[in-house]
Amino acid sequence: MGEVTTVGIDLAKEVFAICVLDARGAVIERKVLRRAAFEHWAAAVPPCTVAMEACGSAHHWGRYFAARGHTARLIAAEFVTAFRQGSKNDGNDALAIAIAARQPTMRFVPIKTVAQQVILSWHRARAGFNDERTALMNRLRGLLTEFGIVIPPSSDRLLKALPLLVEDARVPLALRPLLLEARAQLEALAARIARCDVEIATHACDDAAARRVREVLGVGVLTASAFIATVPDPTLFRHGRQLGAWLGLTPRQTSSSGKTRLGDSSGRGDAYLRTLLVQGARSTLQVALRTPSAKATHLQRWIAALYARKGYHKTLIAIANKHARILWAMLVRDQHFDPNAWQRHPRAATRAAMPACT
Repeated sequence: MGEVTTVGIDLAKEVFAICVLDARGAVIERKVLRRAAFEHWAAAVPPCTVAMEACGSAHHWGRYFAARGHTARLIAAEFVTAFRQGSKNDGNDALAIAIAARQPTMRFVPIKTVAQQVILSWHRARAGFNDERTALMNRLRGLLTEFGIVIPPSSDRLLKALPLLVEDARVPLALRPLLLEARAQLEALAARIARCDVEIATHACDDAAARRVREVLGVGVLTASAFIATVPDPTLFRHGRQLGAWLGLTPRQTSSSGKTRLGDSSGRGDAYLRTLLVQGARSTLQVALRTPSAKATHLQRWIAALYARKGYHKTLIAIANKHARILWAMLVRDQHFDPNAWQRHPRAATRAAMPACT
């Protein structure tokens, strides 16, 4: 049996598929283990490259293997698909992961620390509570229309109307306890969201890097905290453009034969962080459009000119991409935000003459 160099693992809740390769890439061993047997196997395997898809529990197992002297690698699922041989099953997935990990050009997902996953858990919980709150409000609004009560699609209006609806003659007596239950549930969800906000705000205030990125207009507490926790090491990206592409803020390409064809935004990467950046871009756009040209910064003039040419939605994506690139530069160079940094660029004179240039 050859020396173990690469192990591909297909993670699951209770079943783990393993594929072991030697230095030549030949398969040494393939097996499927239950959790208890897998933990025993993981403790005994000699130091090697251990590769897994970046899915649920992958960061935990990545830290586990790294702490035991292995080279832990996480690979995005979309990069593994091309190496799968035959039908999709756990064994073939493990083999594909092992083969993908041996490719010299493969890009790997950085393993997050426990602290980063803790703060991201608060973000995910907040997003879940907010979704539950929105779903409950929409459900109530739909139910009330069955009794001729129409409330505009505004959370504030619904919350103000609920106490009055309990005494409204149009609401049947048998329905009023349901409204009271829904009101109590909305209050509980609001309290949970507020609790998450406190933890996220504490992280954004305590972390030095998060405080610096908040200097950028349109980057608030939520975005700063999520960005720092999601992008643990910005130096893994060669430049800001690569970070923007990783976040799905660049067009999808279908170029061929020397012709460049750009489509909609790729939508790749972390959807939550991308949504926060786009939401922050809305406020940045509104401020840029309200600011007189004589008082506007170079970035605000660029935004206004882009809005005039490309319209609202494309401008939002462009601003979000610009913010991602600015944050990358600030973190990699350990600098504070400087709105006049563009003047130090070698082509600063050309850019000043053509502020509308993208």
